[in-house]
Amino acid sequence: MRTIKVGLIGLGTVGGGVVRILKEHHDDFLRDQGVDIQLVACAARERAEAERLGVADIFTTDGFELINNPDIDIIIELVGGTGIARRFVFAALEAKKRVVTANKAIMATDGHELLALAGQNGLELAFEASVGGGIPIIGALRNSLIGNRIESVIGIVNGTTNYMLTQMSQSGADYASVLARAQDLGYAEADPTADVEGGDAAAKIAILTTLAFNTEVVLEQVPTEGITQLTPKDLDNARQLGYSIKLLAIANRTSAGIDMRVHPTMLPLAHPLSSVNGVFNAIFVVGDSVGETMFYGEGAGAGAAASAVVGDLIEVAQRITYNITRPYIRFGTEQLPLKPLDDIVCSYYLRLPVPDRVGVVAATATAFANHGVSINRMMQLGEKDGPVPATPAAPDVAGDPAASANVLAKGDVAEENAAREDAAREDAAEGTTNLIYVTHPTREGDLKAVLAEIQSGGILSGTPVLIRIMD
Repeated sequence: MRTIKVGLIGLGTVGGGVVRILKEHHDDFLRDQGVDIQLVACAARERAEAERLGVADIFTTDGFELINNPDIDIIIELVGGTGIARRFVFAALEAKKRVVTANKAIMATDGHELLALAGQNGLELAFEASVGGGIPIIGALRNSLIGNRIESVIGIVNGTTNYMLTQMSQSGADYASVLARAQDLGYAEADPTADVEGGDAAAKIAILTTLAFNTEVVLEQVPTEGITQLTPKDLDNARQLGYSIKLLAIANRTSAGIDMRVHPTMLPLAHPLSSVNGVFNAIFVVGDSVGETMFYGEGAGAGAAASAVVGDLIEVAQRITYNITRPYIRFGTEQLPLKPLDDIVCSYYLRLPVPDRVGVVAATATAFANHGVSINRMMQLGEKDGPVPATPAAPDVAGDPAASANVLAKGDVAEENAAREDAAREDAAEGTTNLIYVTHPTREGDLKAVLAEIQSGGILSGTPVLIRIMD
């Protein structure tokens, strides 16, 4: 039996997990899978990680040294990002080496070109770990579900934001404190932008859309919104309305093309994705033959991602060992158009922070009417800085001339006090209230026109929050 020699570039969290699995399960893979896999070289910037993992004897700081080694059959790229990692993957394929990667960034930006290069050279480019960690969603779309016309792919694909939204909903903690807790636990990076602004989820839905709909999609084409504007109040309002809020990555097949986006979404509490909490991921796939399916599991971490990487590695090693040539899979042959975000139709939750004064509700209602947007529900939640001063009760002076005279003698003082109380009440009334609107299904462009009119009217006292509803 031929030994399959592997070079590993990147010894971070996932790379360390791969090293551990290959050491602990080498004999299992040989016995059960019929492959003799040997890690013969590894590369990273710092030697300390190699020493910690017990692979210092095969360590180098030069990843291209592994790519140029004629004895190595498979390159595992676990550096991440689109910088040097991109050069490593292109160089490895050009050097006629199979590649296994967990890199969502390069697959979401250069995946079509990389897959074409691999196919032209009769090579494998395996990327199961790029989406969903240990969830086998890439294999399902490439193999198990290939007999279906995929109608929809909807997923919670970022564990960091799912953990944060779960905590905000369950504990009532605000965004900043929950983010700090996620960073302390290692769920969020020191710079959490890619997670909380939705970029990580956008890269993943770009990959899934390419596979599910056979249409080339890149990261820059995904309309993306994050969770930074959400408050515990929004999650509580959603629950009272019968919904949870999740950061969803969405791709639907429609008659007008692919409806693809990433944003916070209100889901009915009965929907399977509503019960996915903490750092877990789940991807809901609908096919014309299979119907509804859901893939659930840990979306990140050394064990989950390393499991997916090694699964790809074993499959590629088996093909080399038994001289199995995988047919070239063509991607992007259908090229469906992308539906503009303004043309999607759904219900919406809109929270408008406004001054608590007469006329504001009428002004906002007029904006809805002007653009033909129908309101399903409306609530008003006050946030006054302090209570409105109570008006003192008038003294009962009926039938008491002395008391009446006393009141008349103090008339000027009483009038002055009343004026002062009226002024205080007007000041207090200028606190903030939240107008909560839930619309009937409407075109997004029309709702945005409503919001633009309200904003131009100068009546907002804060940033509005718009959340799409999936019914």
